[in-house]
Amino acid sequence: MNTKQNIKIPADGWKGFRENFKTDAISGFIVFLLALPLSLGIAKASDFPPVMGLLTAIVGGILVSFIMGSRLTIKGPAAGLIVIVAGAVAEFGHGDSILGWKLALGAMVVAGIVQVLFGIFKLGKLADFFPLSAIHGMLAAIGIIIIVKQIPVLLNDDPLLAKGMGPIKLLLNIPKFVMNLDPKAAMIGVISLLIMIRWPYIKSKNIKMIPAPLVVLLFAIPAELFMHFKETEPEYALVKIGGFIENLNINVSFSGLSQTGTFIKYVIMFALVGTLESLLTVKAIDMLDPFKRKSDMNKDLIAVGLGNAFVAIFGGIPMISEVARSSSNVSNGAKTRWANFFHGFFILLFLVLAAPILEMIPNAALAAMLITVGIKLAHPKEFVHTFKIGKEQLAIFLVTIFFTLVEDLLIGIAAGMVLKIIIHIFNGTPVSSFFKAPTAVSFQGNNYLVEINKAAIFTNYLGIKRKLEEIPYGFNVTIDLKNTKLVDHSVMENLEHFKHDYENNNGEVQIIGLEKHIPLSKHPLASRKNKEVIVP
Repeated sequence: MNTKQNIKIPADGWKGFRENFKTDAISGFIVFLLALPLSLGIAKASDFPPVMGLLTAIVGGILVSFIMGSRLTIKGPAAGLIVIVAGAVAEFGHGDSILGWKLALGAMVVAGIVQVLFGIFKLGKLADFFPLSAIHGMLAAIGIIIIVKQIPVLLNDDPLLAKGMGPIKLLLNIPKFVMNLDPKAAMIGVISLLIMIRWPYIKSKNIKMIPAPLVVLLFAIPAELFMHFKETEPEYALVKIGGFIENLNINVSFSGLSQTGTFIKYVIMFALVGTLESLLTVKAIDMLDPFKRKSDMNKDLIAVGLGNAFVAIFGGIPMISEVARSSSNVSNGAKTRWANFFHGFFILLFLVLAAPILEMIPNAALAAMLITVGIKLAHPKEFVHTFKIGKEQLAIFLVTIFFTLVEDLLIGIAAGMVLKIIIHIFNGTPVSSFFKAPTAVSFQGNNYLVEINKAAIFTNYLGIKRKLEEIPYGFNVTIDLKNTKLVDHSVMENLEHFKHDYENNNGEVQIIGLEKHIPLSKHPLASRKNKEVIVP
C-alpha cells in the first residue's frame, strides 16, 4: 500500500505567511516578472485598455488569494480567453471598441456570478463532463487564433489592415501583412519571438530561472529607445497605458442586455471556457504540488467568480487559474497561497512606482510573447499526441478546431461532443447508458469493489465519480470494468487521476476487467471496446 511521504504540510493563513515568507515572496516576485508583460499583452490583444490586464492580476493576487480553494495556482488574465473577450468587444461595440469594452464587462459580471453559482452548487466536477479531446481541440483552436491575430502586431502593421478579419481571413492574409511590415518594429518582434522560443532550451539552470518575457523586455525596451520609436514610429508601435487611477472607474454597462442573444452567448462562453480552463489548471497543479494537497474545486470557482465579477465592474479582463504562471510558481518553490498574493502585490507596487516604463514596451514584443503562448496551445506535438491516443480522438480534436475557427468556441466544442457521441453509438454504446452507468459499490473487510456496467464514457462519468468520491481514503479499491461495452479515453484518464489521488492518501486502487477489451490504439489510456459484452 502506498503511503504519503512523511513531510510537514505548510500551514495556511497567517501562520503560513510567517513560516514561508521568504520562499513565497521569491516565487511571487519571479511570477510577477512573468505576469507583468503577459497581463498587458493579453488585455491589449483582447481590445481592452492594457492597464486593465494589470488590474485583474492585482485583484487575482491580492484579494482572491484569501478565498481561493487552491494553494499554488496563480490567478490572472488568460491568453485562452483573448478570443472570447475580443469577440465580445467587437460584437457588442459594432466598431466602437470603448463601447464594446463597457458592454462586454456587463456580460463578464453576470458570467462571474454564474461561476460563483457553479461553485455553490458544487459543479467543480464540470470539466469531467467534457471529452478531453474536444477540450484540447478547443485550446488548440484558441492557440491558432492567437497566433494569426498577433502576426500583424508582431510586424507592426497598421491595425486597420487586419480590422474586422476572422481567423481564416487573417490566415489567408499573412502574405499581405508581411508585405506591409514595419522593418524596425518587426525586427524587434522577430528577435523577441526567437528569444521566447529558444529560451527553454538553454541548459544553464541559473540563466533559465530568469523568465523569458523579462529577457524580451530587457532587449526590446533599450532597442526601441536606441531607434527612437517615440519620434519615428507610428503611435500604435508602443504600449499606451494612461493613468491607472483615471481609468479606475465603474466602467461596466448592462446596456448590452438589449442585444439578448449576444449577451447570453458571451455569458455562457465567459463562464464555461473560464471555468474549464481554471478547473483543468487546478487539477494539473495539484498533481505538481510536492505536498500532494487536494484543492477545493468548488471554493476555487467561487473565488474566481467573485474576482471576475469584481474586476469587470471596474473594467478588468477575466481571470482564471493560469497554467503557465502556476507551473512557474510551483517550480520556483512556492509553498502557500501567499505566493499568489505577492505576485499581485509586486504588480501593484510596480504600477505605482514605475508605470512610465510600461509605455516604453513595443507592442511587437508583447505580440511575440502571445504568439509563443499560441504555439504552446497549438503545437504539432498536441496533434501527434492526440493521434497516438486514437484516430477517433484525432477526428474529434480536428472537428473541434475546424468549427471553432469557422464559427466560435461554443459551436466548436459542441461539434466535438456530438462527433464523440456518434462514435460511441457506432462502437455499440447503448443509448440508455449515455448519462447513467449502472455502478455497484460493495464493501468487505478492508476492500471496496466498484463494478461498472454497460459503458463508462464522458457523458456518464460524473455519476461514476460521485460513487468513487464517497469511498473513504485508506482502503483497497478495485474498479471492475469487465461488464462494460466501452470505456472511453476521457474515463480512462479520469480513472488514472482518481488512482493517483487516492494512492496519495494512503489507499490502493486496482483497475481490472479490461483483459477482453480491445484498445483502439497502443496508447495506455486509449478507448477500449469489448466485443463479447452484449448490452440490452
